[in-house]
Amino acid sequence: MWNTPNILTLARIGLIPVLVVVFYWPAEWAAIASALVFAVAALTDLLDGYLARKLGQTSALGAFLDPVADKLMVAIALVLLVQAEPTPALAIAAAIIIGREITVSAVREWMAEIGERAKVAVSLIGKFKTTAQMVAITLLLLRDSIGGVPTHSIGMVLLYIAAALTLWSMLVYLRAAWPILSAPGEPPTGRRAEDGAASPDEA
Repeated sequence: MWNTPNILTLARIGLIPVLVVVFYWPAEWAAIASALVFAVAALTDLLDGYLARKLGQTSALGAFLDPVADKLMVAIALVLLVQAEPTPALAIAAAIIIGREITVSAVREWMAEIGERAKVAVSLIGKFKTTAQMVAITLLLLRDSIGGVPTHSIGMVLLYIAAALTLWSMLVYLRAAWPILSAPGEPPTGRRAEDGAASPDEA
């Protein structure tokens, strides 16, 4: 259970309170430090999945913790950003992303309950969405431009690309699940999908 991928995932969860503290720290370097904390957390997301496959260390705990860590980190970072910059543009993108995560998580959990989890497996679109989110949030946490590069503007563009991919991937999940969701009568019964069989990478 305490293998390298799982330790990295737990470290990502442990970085969440660090991000919050650094984000509100009254110092000039707080913005850069919070961006670095989030970037490190994003890198652990890449590493834990890669190492789990490379070392053959996939596990039920890792399959459960990895998506939880990702969603917590992204949701909390977006809440921090909206609180610091309460603009409609940022709030709408954040609401789309967080709302999608809640919706898809609910669909996947319900499908797993009836033994149909494989029909809503992780999609390639979800992976692109996650990458766009991580880069966008890192740039937005920097707040100010660096070296003349408009990091905030680039971050906002990437965040809306991530939001669009978020909606697209949600539609893919809902389309896969719709034949069962729209079926008349009681939902089919089935064995709960085994968490250990799930991919260590989550959309």
